[in-house]
Amino acid sequence: MSSFPENLTDRFRRFKHRHFAPQADHYEELATHGQHPDTMLISCCDSRVDPETIFSAMPGELFVMRNVANLVPPYETGGRYHGVSTAIEYAVLNLRIKHLVIMGHSGCGGVRAALDQSAAIQTEAQYIKRWMSMLDEARLSVLASHQMRPQAEVQAALEMEGIKQSIKNLRTFPFVKDVEEKGRLSLHGAYFDIKTGTLSVLNHSRGVFFPL
Repeated sequence: MSSFPENLTDRFRRFKHRHFAPQADHYEELATHGQHPDTMLISCCDSRVDPETIFSAMPGELFVMRNVANLVPPYETGGRYHGVSTAIEYAVLNLRIKHLVIMGHSGCGGVRAALDQSAAIQTEAQYIKRWMSMLDEARLSVLASHQMRPQAEVQAALEMEGIKQSIKNLRTFPFVKDVEEKGRLSLHGAYFDIKTGTLSVLNHSRGVFFPL
């Protein structure tokens, strides 16, 4: 049996001493009364982009779902396992969140694989290819509108289009569409630039991201 990573053991002990102990009452309240976040954030798995750190969030303040390239699949009832859809359903109907943010980022490996399938090692199941196929339409549109542009610009454009596509897919969920139309839920898009630390948010009416 492999031993638990020593660096994680050290980090946990540091957390217990520096963070948990001084906030023990807060954790006890969360354990007793449950979570009541008003914001769900769907972000990428990328280790460089941590939502709680970026938004200086305390435990219990953000309901976070992370997946490759921060994608939301369209609503459908087939199949058996729907990790992203389950999290959305729980957040919207059970936690009754008020805001749902799709946050993409620069240098996304998933988006790079969508542009170039050789950019990621894949098994015969081609999980990455199938997952990133959600951006097929957006990819063709970006490639057509960014001909002769540097690869970095093309990727950044697709990263932002991916955020818009996920918001569009969110609205295919009947319960999301219903609470949004009733004014009980707001959908947002955000884009984090790792190098500069800039966060840009989507202006829905103009379809453009503006830095905060």
